[in-house]
Amino acid sequence: MSSARSSSRAVGLVTAPRHVADAEGSTSVHQVRTEEDLLTVRHAVRAATVRAGFSIVDQTRVVTAASELARNAYIHGGGGTVTIDHLASRGAAGLRLTFTDDGPGIADVDAALADGFTTGGGLGHGLGGARRLMNDFELRSSPGQGTTVIVTRWASR
Repeated sequence: MSSARSSSRAVGLVTAPRHVADAEGSTSVHQVRTEEDLLTVRHAVRAATVRAGFSIVDQTRVVTAASELARNAYIHGGGGTVTIDHLASRGAAGLRLTFTDDGPGIADVDAALADGFTTGGGLGHGLGGARRLMNDFELRSSPGQGTTVIVTRWASR
């Protein structure tokens, strides 16, 4: 049903179709440089989930994952960008969110995805929790090269 790929540099969890087409060419890019940008990203992601027809439960899943990933880009990556892409595949609507930063990268991706791992005062559910909330999850990171996280969620049928 799902497969996981793991290495010291990248990990992916794939459970939805990999071949997708952009529904309307609709893409938006948001900067994550300030605390206020975190709120802007939350609002933009919420609006995108509504537009895509997500249920309230799926809206909450996506916004929760996006909030955590944007916060990570801001706090740990020194800021970055979030790209929101509207998708369609076999009649289903979806969203792909791409979080990119030019921070220090993640030295041990597997450890960072494990529940309980934290570099701050949090509970340590961030990356792993975001992975569980989305249908697709891909993380690329190299020490000194920054981090990119790409997540996708499909509206429930």
